[in-house]
Amino acid sequence: MENRNDKYEEILRKREIRPTAMRILILKTMMDSAEMVSILDLENKLETAEKSTIFRTISLFMMHNLVHCIDDGSGSLKYAVCNTDCSCSVKELHAHFHCEKCDKTFCLKSTPVPVIALPDKFVLNNINYVLKGVCDKCSNKQ
Repeated sequence: MENRNDKYEEILRKREIRPTAMRILILKTMMDSAEMVSILDLENKLETAEKSTIFRTISLFMMHNLVHCIDDGSGSLKYAVCNTDCSCSVKELHAHFHCEKCDKTFCLKSTPVPVIALPDKFVLNNINYVLKGVCDKCSNKQ
């Protein structure tokens, strides 16, 4: 019988991250979420994990380009798992949508961010492109 965590262990190994029970749990929780998650979201979903452990794990995931981070203007950074072949380069970045009603942030993976021409000697490292409005679930409640 196949181990239920094989999928997550493989994802971690491909990013050269040693699979531990906590790393697998955090990755699984993030992948099971329909929206991006904050450290506080993970802390609330994972009662057995300490905030410092979650933060260190997310930092490790970011160093290995397993997750990406966005500042959606809500006051806390949000994180999501990257595609398997993502290296988090500027050309791979996508837009995000922040719902002003439910406060959830979603990756719009099929919507690449527009890259604008910069003045000479300016170097672009990241783009934070967040659209704000009301998500489909909240707009149906109106």
